[in-house]
Amino acid sequence: MSLDERAPAAVRTLAPPVPAPPVPARAYVPRLSGAVVALAPALLTVVLGLWGIRRQNSMWGDESVTYQLAHRELSEIWLTAQHVDLVHALHYALMHGLYGVFGGGLLTLRLPSVLAMALAAAGVGLLGLRLAGPRAGLLAGLVFPLIPQMQRYAQEGRSYALVCALVTWATYALVVGVARHARWRWALYGATMLLACLLHEFAVLALVAHGVTLFVSGVPRPVLRAWSVTAAVVVVALLPLVVGSAGQSGQVSWIGWPGTRLLGFLVMVAVGLVCARAPLAARGPVRLPVLALPILVLPTLLLLLAAPVKPLYVDRYVLYSGIGFALLLGAWMDHMHRLHPSSRIAWVAVVVALASLVPTTLSLRTPASRGDDVIAIGAAVREQGRPGDGLIYLSGRHRVWTEAYPEDTRALTDLALDRDPVASNTLAGVELPAREIAARMLEFDRIVAVRDPFRGQSHMNPQEEAKTRTLRRHFREDGTTHVRGARITVYVRDHTKSPEQAQAPLPTAR
Repeated sequence: MSLDERAPAAVRTLAPPVPAPPVPARAYVPRLSGAVVALAPALLTVVLGLWGIRRQNSMWGDESVTYQLAHRELSEIWLTAQHVDLVHALHYALMHGLYGVFGGGLLTLRLPSVLAMALAAAGVGLLGLRLAGPRAGLLAGLVFPLIPQMQRYAQEGRSYALVCALVTWATYALVVGVARHARWRWALYGATMLLACLLHEFAVLALVAHGVTLFVSGVPRPVLRAWSVTAAVVVVALLPLVVGSAGQSGQVSWIGWPGTRLLGFLVMVAVGLVCARAPLAARGPVRLPVLALPILVLPTLLLLLAAPVKPLYVDRYVLYSGIGFALLLGAWMDHMHRLHPSSRIAWVAVVVALASLVPTTLSLRTPASRGDDVIAIGAAVREQGRPGDGLIYLSGRHRVWTEAYPEDTRALTDLALDRDPVASNTLAGVELPAREIAARMLEFDRIVAVRDPFRGQSHMNPQEEAKTRTLRRHFREDGTTHVRGARITVYVRDHTKSPEQAQAPLPTAR
């Protein structure tokens, strides 16, 4: 019998238990690091996103389209998408569901973008953690929401932040799938990429960047085969949307050669190339620069290569390219810290960079940061108009400016409208023939006209020509109000105009 067995039961009961061997602290480090690396960037993104989210109670034209269509029934959204904005139909349906639960308003319009960008920032952090270590991941995740484009589209009621988040997490699923090859991981990657593409079809360009990353990384043949099959399924599933939206290509006819809009992209590429030269220890089959550079460069480059045939480059269409920039800059900052851990130069550079972003950060939260303000336009129409006045949109497409808040124009008569936007399953409604518009205008002594601030008189359709000609020949200007993105002019009937005055062109804004 052992000594423990010969001891009295009471003694054995009162004896202190033998302590369990301590768990090595390092067992908790990966989990703690992952939590901090994901949550800190997400929290910063939410704070920046909620700061000034109402933009002084302003809403610009693209957001107003989301606002209007999300208030329609799902069947009406689908019918409208057959004519216009098919590429955004899924986003409108999603916002319709959110409006049904939380009610319509600016917060409901923009909050999904804030949360989506926070998820993207968390994903960027985890990507950096996996590819370059905890500190590089944390820095990359914190850099991401500070990029001006990310701050802008985190506060817009459009699909671009959601697409960015989905591409981020699809990229993370790709990296995990390469390291731990399993069928369900590739299914998750494919589903995430497909959802991103259905929200905006240019997300498919990230698929090209992923393919280049795998090819350059020299991954095993089974991995490359699994990605190829997954990518093919995504492309085939996306084809109906591509074919349908191609028939609506007139919607992007306003896009021209990017010009100065490319400056920001070129700066990011230059910085990214410098950062990519920093030596990083490989932490898996995919190295950080080999992942980050293609996603930073290729989506934009492919759109630019299509420009001679059809200009398509707009930065928000490839917003997710910022993922690559944040990863490269975060890894470079981590590298510099390891080289010079006690140097203050890096911290001074960080402070200077943050200070340089302050003016942009402040301006993004004002109405002036967008091309127009439909709430201000509607308010100006309401203030300038009187009950019973006529209302004319010099371009019928500008009817969307006041459809978000129809109470602004309820006391006025839309002289050109035949069928309203909801009844016609369009964004701006269907207008009467030119002759009928002119006849209706002559029935009114006072007309409120809404038009572009700087638009000339060329390339007008017959309805626009009839509106302009009738105002010139039979009315005189009685005051103009300039608001962000539009002019609201009051015209009164003038029976004293000479023929020479009737033929004079309307004045254009300077």
